[in-house]
Amino acid sequence: MIVPMLKYTFFVFHKEYHCFLEKLQEIGVLHIKQKNVEIPGEFKRKYARISQYEKVIQFLEKRKVRETNSGNKLSATEIVDDVLQKQKELEELETAIEATSKKYSKAKPWGNFSHRLMDKLNEAGISLTFYSASIKYFRKLQDTREQVEMVSDPKSQVLFVHIQFPGENKELDADRMELPENPYPIFEKELLKMEKKKERILSAFDTYANNALLKLKAGQSKLINELNFEEAIHNTRKEADDQLMILEGWLPKTKDLNLNHYLEKHPILFIKNKPTPQDNIPVLLKNNRFSRLFEPIGALFSLPDYAELDLTVFFAPFFMLFFGFCLGDAGYGLLFLIGGAIYKPYAGKKLIPYLSLIQLLGVATIIFGIISGTLFGINLIETEIPITKNFRTLFLNPDKMFSLSLILGGIQIIFGLFIKAANRSIQYGFNYALATCGWLILILGTIIYVLLSAAGIIAKSNTILYTILCFGGIFILFFSDPGLTVFARIGKGVWDVYSTLTGIFGDLLSYIRLFALGLSSAILGFVINDIGLQILGSSQILGPVFFVVFLLVGHTLNILISSLGSFVHPMRLTFVEFYKSAGFKGGGVEYKPFKK
Repeated sequence: MIVPMLKYTFFVFHKEYHCFLEKLQEIGVLHIKQKNVEIPGEFKRKYARISQYEKVIQFLEKRKVRETNSGNKLSATEIVDDVLQKQKELEELETAIEATSKKYSKAKPWGNFSHRLMDKLNEAGISLTFYSASIKYFRKLQDTREQVEMVSDPKSQVLFVHIQFPGENKELDADRMELPENPYPIFEKELLKMEKKKERILSAFDTYANNALLKLKAGQSKLINELNFEEAIHNTRKEADDQLMILEGWLPKTKDLNLNHYLEKHPILFIKNKPTPQDNIPVLLKNNRFSRLFEPIGALFSLPDYAELDLTVFFAPFFMLFFGFCLGDAGYGLLFLIGGAIYKPYAGKKLIPYLSLIQLLGVATIIFGIISGTLFGINLIETEIPITKNFRTLFLNPDKMFSLSLILGGIQIIFGLFIKAANRSIQYGFNYALATCGWLILILGTIIYVLLSAAGIIAKSNTILYTILCFGGIFILFFSDPGLTVFARIGKGVWDVYSTLTGIFGDLLSYIRLFALGLSSAILGFVINDIGLQILGSSQILGPVFFVVFLLVGHTLNILISSLGSFVHPMRLTFVEFYKSAGFKGGGVEYKPFKK
């Protein structure tokens, strides 16, 4: 649910304003209303500086050293500048090392030659020409008594020198080569020098990671607090020749007492109002323990608008079920459940909710794995396992799983229409929800009539069906938009009929992806097991070893690939099909209190 907000407007004398803001920041509950003015350049520079702090802190935290956070005399700003400078130097150094290494590799086969010596030989009329050729061609040259000498050890290609004396000018049928600019010992010396410089830079990083992280975090926090304070002043309206400071903000009703205690003790003039539809009200979500785990998923798309319902509590059970449907292997779900439980004692506080979410998704995967009869890629429906003999008839075959995906899709779409009716009623009034109610009457009435008549509970009657269609159609055509004229409503209603019918049909077909992903995951698991069994029978000694290794690697990859699809596609069904059915508007502004 969305926490109700109250609008506060404060009127403070300019000499007392800084003290008031400091106390307000200490209480840390007011979301300051942003003025629609350009952000000053100084703020942008501070934002960039805070980002630099964050990058340096994250970089140093990755270095595996023991943190003591003491003994560094440099300021936090100096440390950040030095780390950024050294990162730049390291990047340039690594580029230079890579280039020099290539030069070293090319020069190494030519040995420790001397350009000066070759210049002297040229002056004496002795010419040296370097070639690359096959070992067979080189042996042929030796047999013909050509003056050739091998430079490199023979491998696929031989590097050799052809020596010619004054008066000789013969060209060999081989690839002519140019000597490197320097012999390899010079490049080797340069590499050694650069590696030592790199070690000094890395050692400096380790030193900072060892004793400067606490100082950097404190410096970053101080900078953030200063920026927040300056932004609060920037968003203050000044009146009465800058003598009166006016600040507007939002406060959750659940945190109202925190600020009221301070206001009761200090003579601060303020006005407290309820929000109006024209206000850009920040959104703070408050859900139960189950739904709260799914809030990060909803935030990937958008926060709800303050005036509408928070859909987290409504899409959370569906998302959980859809994930289990897509992965659909009881063995994989068991790994999620056990793995999350094992890692929780060692995880940080921020990571624990995500592990709980993984465990819930694991439970859903176990449920659908049991329903479809799949365990680590083993098809329990067709496999003759004695323990499943009495339950084999309870498993759903692929045809029934296909039908189940459409049924779940239909339930979510209809459920979304109920939410849309409630949303429009809350936001605009009950009249604006009547068209959606008409669709619910039409869809549910038709489904109930078909089911009851098929079961023989009621007789088939066109009168009943036409009554349902007419009753629902009246609401759809005449209440599509109560703000329009009658004829405009009918025109909009006709268009609504066309777009909704085609939309619902297309949306319903989208849920087939649940069945397709679940089937593909099961088939991949089955293929992995089948190949593993072939490996097992290939050798009595190595077969079992390779069998176990292949199963571990194969099922791990299948879990990773299938889990990705099982997360993305239910999210797509939520954000497209369900949100559209529920009339989700979104675009809410996150509640960010002014605090230290």
